[in-house]
Amino acid sequence: METSSIFLILIMSKNLNSNSMNISEKTILITGASSGIGYATAVAALEKGARVIGLCRDISKLPEGVEPLECDLSDPEAINRAFAGVAHLDTLINSAGLALLSSIKDGSPDDWEKMWRVNVQGLSICCQKALPLFPEGKGQVINVSSMSGHRVPPSGGFYSPTKFAVRALTDALRSELRADGRKTRVATISPGFVDTPLLDTYFKGREEVLEKTRSEIEMLTAEDVARSIVHVLETPLHVEITDIQLRSADQVG
Repeated sequence: METSSIFLILIMSKNLNSNSMNISEKTILITGASSGIGYATAVAALEKGARVIGLCRDISKLPEGVEPLECDLSDPEAINRAFAGVAHLDTLINSAGLALLSSIKDGSPDDWEKMWRVNVQGLSICCQKALPLFPEGKGQVINVSSMSGHRVPPSGGFYSPTKFAVRALTDALRSELRADGRKTRVATISPGFVDTPLLDTYFKGREEVLEKTRSEIEMLTAEDVARSIVHVLETPLHVEITDIQLRSADQVG
C-alpha cells in the first residue's frame, strides 16, 4: 500500500474517532449498579474513565471504584434524599428493575404494585431529579427497558405493561424536552433474555422452565447489553439513538 493511502486512512480514522463522545471524566449515575446489567455497565463506564455513581439498595455489592448511593427505588422519599446529595450529572442510566411472574388474570396486585413502583414510578422520579443536574441544555438519559415492552410474551403478565410504560414515558420525556428547546438525549435499550439474577426472580417457582430455556438458547450476557449502552453514550452529540432492540440470535420471540 502506498504511503499516501496509509496517511489518508489514518486521517479518516482520526476524524471518525473525534466524532465520538468522550465519556472520560463524565459523571454517570447508574441505578441498580450492584448486579446484572447495571453492574456490567458500571464496570464498562469505569474502564472508559467515567466517574460512576451507583444507586442501589445493597452498596456492598457495587464494583470497586463506583461511588455508593444507597436507595430503595420503591420509596419516592428515599429517591429524593439520594439525589439531594448529587451536585452534578452528565448521564442517568436507569438500569434497576423488578421482574415478577404475575399474570393479569390471577396475579397478585401486591406484585403488580411492587413492579410498578420500581420499573415505572421510581424510574420516572429519577429522571425528574436528574434533569436539573445536567449541564444546561445537555445531558443524557438511558432507560433499560425490555423486548417485553415491544411485544407481550405468553408469560408477560404485569411485567410487560410496566415495560411498555417505560417506552411511553421515555417518548413523553423526549417530547417535553424538545418542546422546551432542550437537547438532552433520551434513549431506551430493550434486550431479550439476559442471563442475570433478574431471571432467577422472574422464574421463581418455575426453575425447570428457566433451565430448559438456558439449555435451548445462548442468552445475552449483561456485558452484551453494557456494550450497547456504551455505544449510545459515545454517539456524537448531534445523533440521538432512541431505542436499541437486541436479543440472542437463538431467541425466536
